[in-house]
Amino acid sequence: MIVTGHYGSGKTNLSINLALDLAERYAEVTLVDLDVVNPYFRSSDYTALLERHGVRVVAPTFAGTTLETPSLPAAIYGALDSTGAVILDVGGDDAGATALGRYAKQIEQIDYDMLYVINCYRNLTSTPEEAAALLPEIEAASRLLATGIVNNSHLRRETTVETVLASAAFARRSADILGLPLVCTTVPRSIASGISSVPSDPTYVMNAYPIELYVRFPWEQPAEENGKA
Repeated sequence: MIVTGHYGSGKTNLSINLALDLAERYAEVTLVDLDVVNPYFRSSDYTALLERHGVRVVAPTFAGTTLETPSLPAAIYGALDSTGAVILDVGGDDAGATALGRYAKQIEQIDYDMLYVINCYRNLTSTPEEAAALLPEIEAASRLLATGIVNNSHLRRETTVETVLASAAFARRSADILGLPLVCTTVPRSIASGISSVPSDPTYVMNAYPIELYVRFPWEQPAEENGKA
């Protein structure tokens, strides 16, 4: 499962949630931190948390530092041969997706999904047209095609039920333009009880996926709470 999208769309937090959820179903789960562009908010920063739940983490050689050196370990090739679940957290936009292209031929030989994460509350992807325009650039750089869209529209800790509901039309229109299925809409677990699974209800969200907010700014919580300690 490949997770890609615009900078700040919430790819890393989604990847961590997916890895932890899959760890409850699969004996072997690997999360590959393939972000060699942005030295901040990498999934490998949460290695301690992930490993406590049985998730193996494969990261760039210089992950955990402020060096932007695109050094990719050979272990990534091994991860793609795994019989378990594998998640690739890809860097933002086409620049970040370029690293993914290195593994395109190998990935094409296996069963994979490439999820395009969208967030209408982020600059440069606030309209369906803007969100749709970015994906072809990512696909060209990665040499892989997206298979579905994840609506991850949120305002971090300020997200409310209304925040999620207001993004529904944006997500549907983005999916229509791109001709891809809307796989799910993420909902912070703290407000998930306010979302309905009944289509006739005004708070209904199709394929709602409750998630935890693991990726936070350093000043939002002590290091030991986000798994770094």
